[in-house]
Amino acid sequence: MRLFVAVPLSSPALEEAAGLLRALRARDWPVRWVRDEGLHITLKFFGDVSPDRLEAIEEVVQFATAGMSPLQLALTGGGVFPSAARPRVLRLEVQAGAELELLQDRLERGGEQIGFPPEGRPFRPHVTLGRVREGQRLPAEALRQLEALPAGGSFLADQIVLFESRQTSNGPSYSIRLARPLAQ
Repeated sequence: MRLFVAVPLSSPALEEAAGLLRALRARDWPVRWVRDEGLHITLKFFGDVSPDRLEAIEEVVQFATAGMSPLQLALTGGGVFPSAARPRVLRLEVQAGAELELLQDRLERGGEQIGFPPEGRPFRPHVTLGRVREGQRLPAEALRQLEALPAGGSFLADQIVLFESRQTSNGPSYSIRLARPLAQ
């Protein structure tokens, strides 16, 4: 099973992100777009794991969320990874406080303790919108249009979810393995 931990977007933030995504999908860019139900903020990707590791991962998630309050987040415009010169991932940037970084760090450290290596690069909270197709390039105006996406309103994230991802002919499908509320 393929597992990752994420912050699902609240209804208003999801509607906002999905609206921006619909407008981008209308452009003729060589991108595999994320489906609306796939919009989230990934905190820790565990990858392919055997079912016997599920309980240990669930314990990491429970420990990481212990004592955490809901998180104040905001969508702050568009961008790309890894760089403007070689964009591969189109994203919405997320403004977050130290609490989200603490939560992500707890997940990284907990994962490392049970045998999952840390990401190896700084955490940059974001919502993935799409991925540039292999061997393709974005048109020159695409980056400017992404950077011009409007900042959104703030929203409250009140849960963290351990998702299982399954590849289907229509792209990945996510099912909830564990949902943890954020409330002291």
